[in-house]
Amino acid sequence: MSQENQDVAAPPTVARERRVSLMMISGVVAVVLAVAAVTIPVPYVVESPGPAINTIGKINNQPVITVSGTETFPVTSGSLDLTTVHVTGGLPDSQINFFEAVRAWLTPSDSIYPAELIYAPGISQEAVNSENSAAMTSSQENATAAALTALNIDYKTMVAVASVLTDGASGGIIKPDDVLVSIEGKPITGISVIQGVLAQDPGKAVNVELLRDGVNKSVSITPRKGTDGKYLLGITLQDTFTFPFNVNITLSNIGGPSAGMMFALGIMDTLTPGDLTGGKPFAGTGTIDPQGNVGAIGGIAQKMIGAQQNGAQYFLAPAANCSDVVGHVPNGLQVIKVATLKEAYEAVSAIGSGKDSSTLPTCK
Repeated sequence: MSQENQDVAAPPTVARERRVSLMMISGVVAVVLAVAAVTIPVPYVVESPGPAINTIGKINNQPVITVSGTETFPVTSGSLDLTTVHVTGGLPDSQINFFEAVRAWLTPSDSIYPAELIYAPGISQEAVNSENSAAMTSSQENATAAALTALNIDYKTMVAVASVLTDGASGGIIKPDDVLVSIEGKPITGISVIQGVLAQDPGKAVNVELLRDGVNKSVSITPRKGTDGKYLLGITLQDTFTFPFNVNITLSNIGGPSAGMMFALGIMDTLTPGDLTGGKPFAGTGTIDPQGNVGAIGGIAQKMIGAQQNGAQYFLAPAANCSDVVGHVPNGLQVIKVATLKEAYEAVSAIGSGKDSSTLPTCK
């Protein structure tokens, strides 16, 4: 007589114990994953809207822009807001976790990027802060130069040494902050003068006149061939300015070069009669050079949101950023495309005087 195989149910107590064990294991795994999600950093950077600051206003009852040594005109209304981006994560001493990355990805006003797209590997928060501070200082000087250029106010420009390659041609000879006066008797007004002299007789030693701590010095430097085949002095240069009056910009905890255009507009408004804005709320962003050219910046989508949240109606955007502007303009904000300080000033002046803003160029 044959027997058929039959499934035999486990006793109720055993089955219940198995379910309890599985639930406990699942719970432990869930706890481990949750702990990992909030403690293990992920290599991403989050950009979110930062504060907007009125360059013709005050912070802690102190004007953002103060000009002394020349006639100024009080600004009583309107705003010329510089805009900022709040950046978190991506650095050894400033990281985000998995939950924070997911939250940023789900937040429409935030953007998230792989850290390597934003920072050099291994760079510290201190180094980033130092770079941003230096860029802000340079931006303020360029803004002053650009504003004075636009207003036809004379000032002096000199070429100074920003850094020296220790193993380069000028190592141990030239120092940072040396002001370069001439090379082979030719006044140094820019890097093109140096390049022209070095190209005339490649590899030949050149005589450089410089100013160090107020003292004139003459040094001889033998250029070295670079990776591109050109002969180089092994230095980087920066413009330094002597202005006919003092311009001071008081701003802390904000770095980078992107406020340059708005600083320049604020300086121009301070130096000219009347209120440039006509009492209207403007915001914007963009780097500036001494000639008044407006350059591209990062995080413009977040900056437009920050501007709108702070009450701006008009936003000045670098023409070079138009591809980042299209599709990201918040409701109620009109974006005006500018490539130069002159265009930005004329746009603000036109709107401030009551002209139709719809005729101004925008990003398409």
